[in-house]
Amino acid sequence: MKKRKSSIPKAVGANHDSPSPKIASGPLGTSETYEGRQGHIPGMKLPEIETWEFQYPGSDTTLEVSVPEFTCICPKTGLPDFATLVIRYVPNKLCLELKSFKEYINSYRELGVFHEHVVNKLLTDCVKACKPRSMEVQGVFNARGGIQTTATAGYRSR
Repeated sequence: MKKRKSSIPKAVGANHDSPSPKIASGPLGTSETYEGRQGHIPGMKLPEIETWEFQYPGSDTTLEVSVPEFTCICPKTGLPDFATLVIRYVPNKLCLELKSFKEYINSYRELGVFHEHVVNKLLTDCVKACKPRSMEVQGVFNARGGIQTTATAGYRSR
């Protein structure tokens, strides 16, 4: 009888060029560390977020974009992570164009990335695109194993 290949991807987005050091197996049978799995995230090229010109620069307008069905992959297990993302920002001269933003968000679906890195990468890329007066990115990740994570990253122009 032939062995079936697992349909669960192995730590998608992880750096497999260098082997991870091994640690003693825990109660769930995990034997790999997290080392070397996220170094590529800050410089990773994702789809460009387009912008459009805001006609009220200098106003105290706050925009909020909610993504209730965000998904990415756990870089250790290869299992999906689900979250609601909320991006709040005060635009300066440019606003995020939502169709390109949706394409950008969808690029995370097969990306192995930690929750904390999701909000920071998203913040960096959105700030680069629209150069707001301020921005906050919050990710409320669904509970896994009885633990729920909320990660928040913020930016203020100087």
